[in-house]
Amino acid sequence: MKNLRTAKIEDPTKLNWWGRLKRWYHHGDRVWQTLIVSMSILVLVLMLAIGLLLWQNSFHARTQFGWDFISPIGNANWDPVNNLFRAWPLIYGTLITSLFALIIAIPLSLGVAVFLSELCPQWLRVPLGLLVELLAAIPSVVYGLWGIFVFLPMVVFPVGEFLGATLGHVPLLSVFFNGSIPNSGASRLAAAMILTIMITPTISAVSRDVFLAIPSSQREASLALGATQYETISRVLIPYGLSGILGAVILGLGRALGETMAVTMVIGNSIEGTFSLLRPGYTMSSIIANEFAEAVSQLHSEALIEVAFILFVMTLLLNVIARLLVWRVARRTPQEARA
Repeated sequence: MKNLRTAKIEDPTKLNWWGRLKRWYHHGDRVWQTLIVSMSILVLVLMLAIGLLLWQNSFHARTQFGWDFISPIGNANWDPVNNLFRAWPLIYGTLITSLFALIIAIPLSLGVAVFLSELCPQWLRVPLGLLVELLAAIPSVVYGLWGIFVFLPMVVFPVGEFLGATLGHVPLLSVFFNGSIPNSGASRLAAAMILTIMITPTISAVSRDVFLAIPSSQREASLALGATQYETISRVLIPYGLSGILGAVILGLGRALGETMAVTMVIGNSIEGTFSLLRPGYTMSSIIANEFAEAVSQLHSEALIEVAFILFVMTLLLNVIARLLVWRVARRTPQEARA
C-alpha cells in the first residue's frame, strides 16, 4: 500500500519524444486502429488512382468519340484501320456472356452447395468439397485450352445447333439464338459456358459455407413442425442465408466480368453487329488482351484504355448495386426468419 501511495504517475507532457512514442505504441488499440484506417485509406487511394490513370490516358479517344463510343445506335463498329472505334459490341459481349453464365451457374451452384451441406454423406463431404474448391484454382488458360480441344467440339457445337434449331424460331428468344454456330464452336455461347464452369466452384463453395453457418435450431424447428427436408431447404435455409448467397453470386459475377484468357481463347474474337449468342464476338477484357500490344496508333491505344475505364466503372457500379441489395436482404431476413 505504501508503494502504491508513493508511486509517481508520469506526466505525459514531461516525457521526451521517445517516451511519448513508447507510451503511444504500448496502447494496443491505437496501433490497431491506425493500421486499419491506413489500410482502408490506401485501398480507396489505389482505386481512385487506377480510375484517374485510365481517365487521363484516354483523353483523345473521349474527346473524339464522346458518348458515341458506348452508344448502340449508329455504326457500332471497331475498325483500327480507319480509326473508327465503338465499344458497344464489346460491352454487349461482356454483359450477355456474364449474365448467361450466371443464369446457368446459380441453380447449379445452389444444388452443389445444398448437396454438400445437407445431403452428402459425411465420408464424402470433405473430399468432394475439396474437389469443388480445386476447380476454382485451375488457371484460366487451362480452361481455355481444354475448351478449344474438348469442350467446343464435343459440347458447345451440338448444344449451339440444338438451341438454334429449337429456340431460333421463338419470337422473343430468336434475337439471342438466331443464325448458325461456327463449326469450330467458337462463339459467345462458348464463352458463357466456359464462364459457367469457372464461376460455379466459387459460388458453390461460398454458398456451402453459408448453409453450414446456419444454426441447427433452424433445421430442427422446421422438421419438428412437420416440414419435409425439401421444404426445410427451400423455405427455411435458402431464405435465411439469402444475403450470403447473394454475396457468393457477386463474387462469381466479378470473375465473369473480368475473365480474360479463357474467354479470349473460345469466343471467336470477331466484331459482329448481331446479338446472337451463337455467333463469335468480343468482350472488353478479351479485346484489350488481343490488341493492346499490337496497337499502332495513339488513338487505338487510348480507345483500348477507355474500354478498360468503362469496364472498371461498370464493375464498380455493379458491385455497389449488388452490395446495396445484399444489405437490404440482410436487414429483412432476420425478421422473416423469426416470423
